Amino acid sequence: MTIESHSQLTDDPAFVLHEGGKLSVRSSVDVNDHEGLSLAYTPGVARVCSGIAENAELVDTYTWRSNLVAVVTDGSAVLGLGDIGPEASLPVMEGKALLFNQFAGINSVPIALSCNEVDEIVETVERMAPSFGGINLEDIAAPRCFEIERQLRERLDIPVFHDDQHGTAIVTVAALRNAVRLTGRGFGELRAVVSGAGAAGIAVTKMLVESGIGDIAVADSKGLIYAGREGLTPVKEEIAQVSNKAGLRGSIEAALAGADVFIGLSAGEVPESVVATMADDSIIFAMANPNPEVHPEVAHRHASVVATGRSDFPNQINNVLAFPGVFRGALDAGATDITEGMKLAAANAIADLVGADLATDYIIPSTFDDRVVPALAAAVAQQARADGVARK
Repeated sequence: MTIESHSQLTDDPAFVLHEGGKLSVRSSVDVNDHEGLSLAYTPGVARVCSGIAENAELVDTYTWRSNLVAVVTDGSAVLGLGDIGPEASLPVMEGKALLFNQFAGINSVPIALSCNEVDEIVETVERMAPSFGGINLEDIAAPRCFEIERQLRERLDIPVFHDDQHGTAIVTVAALRNAVRLTGRGFGELRAVVSGAGAAGIAVTKMLVESGIGDIAVADSKGLIYAGREGLTPVKEEIAQVSNKAGLRGSIEAALAGADVFIGLSAGEVPESVVATMADDSIIFAMANPNPEVHPEVAHRHASVVATGRSDFPNQINNVLAFPGVFRGALDAGATDITEGMKLAAANAIADLVGADLATDYIIPSTFDDRVVPALAAAVAQQARADGVARK
């Protein structure tokens, strides 16, 4: 880096805020004398180690593990930047850890891995898992993110959650539940179109199907996904079996004609002429950042309810509404997994917070609404017990 470029960076407030990183580790006890030292470390610590060796469940009482999450990435799908590598991913992982702590009081450690293969990542996370109470997978490219999560959920007895998939799905379902209330339609009457068959698009589609949506079609870069389409990956073949009941083929533009809902998770721009063909009182969630698939000004000319992924417009679909509360509830319950039921419980809890204040510009709570995490944590913990995955 040249002196000139470094000077330019120090004038950028984002770089100023990130200088030195956004995290630190602080002790929860004070050690000021020999007695304190002998309890916090040797010889007193040996008694605690021996107790845990005799009863492994004591680790969650006498260490910080029960409130510690690993934020794990390989740097292959960071924000809208793509495969920028593990080092460049760290500012995002630090930010995730900061949000865990600020919103839910959860400690977390960013871990950026210099490996990309499924088996390598799974083995690495499995080997370090005894140190953590939960694993948050972050910014790992599709399709391997699906297999990584699947294998880790099978191998580990702590919550594993890929936020790019499930955080997005939880908040999207919550927002759509409330948007539908405004248009007077039933959830089962909706026909939706999803742009993007990556991690978020697949997860959102699955969760909307589980929530009882009427029909939903997903488009990737080659057009609509349907049963029997050649060249589908196993994940897309699976989604083809549960979506697109109408058997639509061809382009996303054709599918949007008469559609009730558009959910954008790809960054592919949709022309206004196509938006205009959607059904009356349509719903548009254009969530690409920084440039939504349909600009809000355009969307408002044709849709009754509009949401984006941006903080400078109403109805921001933001994962931070989900993952702190989901993990808070899972950790509080000592959950061994995060089930589909727990995700749906989280979505319902978010939607219910809007209540009687529901309006076209308020279908989802603010990320700074201090009711969100307690409501989600309670709902998720209760569902964990109902689903039989709680240890507390």
